[in-house]
Amino acid sequence: MQHPIHKITNARVLEPYSVEITFSDGVKKVIDLEGTLHGEMYGPLRDVSLFRQVIVDREVHTIRWPNGADFDPAILRDWENHKKEIEERARRWELVN
Repeated sequence: MQHPIHKITNARVLEPYSVEITFSDGVKKVIDLEGTLHGEMYGPLRDVSLFRQVIVDREVHTIRWPNGADFDPAILRDWENHKKEIEERARRWELVN
């Protein structure tokens, strides 16, 4: 089974926890990540100054932050299909910590 490989080419923060992402196929999406910012890796991104430091990692074609947090570009490309599950997992990460 083949599936498309999604690459992120550009990202910019629009609101405290929203990022406009451009994919290599030209698709642009605005994704609100606030509901995922829990746990040891993603929780620190609630600091808006850290969240604003998002970059596009040109080697792996996704977004990442200085603390090592990142997201799979395929998940971001189809965010509307994954948002609920990812946010539920994030809430459980918060309970563990």
